[in-house]
Amino acid sequence: MQLAIAQINCTVADLSGNTDKIIACARRAQHMGASLLLTPELAISGYPPEDLLLRDDFLTACAAALARLAAAVPEMTLLVGHPARDNGLCYNAASVLQGGEIVATYYKQVLPNHSVFDEERYFAKGDAPLVFTHAGVRCGVLICADVWETGPARLAKQAGAQLLLALNASPYHQDKQVTRHEVLAQRVQETGLAVVYANMVGGQDELVFDGASFVLDRSGELMQQLPEYEEAVALVRLQQADPLPGEIGPLLPLPASVYRALCLGLHDYVSKNGFPGVVLGLSGGIDSALTLAIAVDALGADKVRVVMMPSEFTADISISDAREMAQILGVQYSEMAIKPLFELFRATLAEEFAGRPFDATEENLQARIRGMLLMALSNKFGSIVLTTGNKSEMAVGYSTLYGDMAGGFSLLKDVPKTLVYQLADYRNQIAPVIPTRIITRPPSAELRPDQTDQDSLPPYEVLDAIMEAYVEDDSSRAEIRAQGFREQDIARVTGLIDRNEYKRRQAPVGVRITHRGFGKDRRYPITYKHHFAD
Repeated sequence: MQLAIAQINCTVADLSGNTDKIIACARRAQHMGASLLLTPELAISGYPPEDLLLRDDFLTACAAALARLAAAVPEMTLLVGHPARDNGLCYNAASVLQGGEIVATYYKQVLPNHSVFDEERYFAKGDAPLVFTHAGVRCGVLICADVWETGPARLAKQAGAQLLLALNASPYHQDKQVTRHEVLAQRVQETGLAVVYANMVGGQDELVFDGASFVLDRSGELMQQLPEYEEAVALVRLQQADPLPGEIGPLLPLPASVYRALCLGLHDYVSKNGFPGVVLGLSGGIDSALTLAIAVDALGADKVRVVMMPSEFTADISISDAREMAQILGVQYSEMAIKPLFELFRATLAEEFAGRPFDATEENLQARIRGMLLMALSNKFGSIVLTTGNKSEMAVGYSTLYGDMAGGFSLLKDVPKTLVYQLADYRNQIAPVIPTRIITRPPSAELRPDQTDQDSLPPYEVLDAIMEAYVEDDSSRAEIRAQGFREQDIARVTGLIDRNEYKRRQAPVGVRITHRGFGKDRRYPITYKHHFAD
């Protein structure tokens, strides 16, 4: 028996495009010698369709696409993920297509309703296994979260399954593939069945699907693994229900995997939404430098424009470093001094501000002038503005609403500052594109004389560790204190995180690379009593 995994990049609601892609994969797989093709979860609709699933016309169109797919490849068996409507309910489904017809359909039994998942909002739960026979092998069907619990795999085994086929749209976060291997190995141990795990690849808003589909034999040993972050059609060879050894694509180390996830997330957000390119402010600092490097790697230099907008507080080395990096990468570069606009705003506000000292108001005014200029370029030329703030800054509100937060995509939104430095070092190991001085200089917003980030914040090593504990692990202040951090740092960081939810609600979407990102992953109220417990 030979089957093929279609590790494909689906676009939500591009029913025609997704269907055509599956047809092309099926024909390629057939040419390779496969008689069965396995797609990712909800391959027809893309994942996640969110509230599109509440529309009857969308579900009707998905059903029509599935029927077209069945008719287009009658000579091959397909196991395809799609949404299905049955007796007024919507299901996360997988159908067996054979001989031009839909011969069987499975409904997902375990509906995740945590972190970025809210499938119980849309889907009803299935309650029965599906086992179909292909080339003499009885194949049990599972969909994504089904494999994260014991029940569905055991039901498939009890129904006579000799092999498990799992359709997935499992989003990336750091070390996720290791966890997938561990979870699937548990299902193998419990059932004694080999498993073929097909995962989606590509970016969808804040989610990135990293692919890396794989096969485990009945002892839990990894027999085959597809590349990360790439579309692929791969042949899986089996002796009856036992997979034979295939190529095992290596897993990227941490800096490389995060970098690739950011590239893919940005590329697909820009391309799938039809933007001609991106524009960003290049400050001479490390965040905008890393954003530029990723943008060029993801999109190509011809689709990236950068603008240096110096003020009276901008150091000469910031301007020279920005010029140097733009020249190295070959992107369109321009300079727009904001001092005349800043002075005009200050003159306009002089009477209202009489007797009040220069403070964060004037600092934020500079950021908002820059945001206004970038948005003007975006309106005129159609390119989307990339904001350059990182997760550490987003956490504590070290950013300006309608200023450096103004834009359409926040590439580093889930990247802590300490990881920003690691990613910059990683990119320079490939080729030195970020001037060394940008990496080694103390970070500064350059909105007042001699300013550095640590004038307002604890060292980033401390800030990031507290943020990780408080935001990603939901640790209490007492639990963080037990880790050895100073009370004043804990109080300051957690207090800033709590008070700045209103800012984060207005931030652009950005790539999720941790297990708890700001956005749909962490849904805190804006108005609530902070520090309700120690």
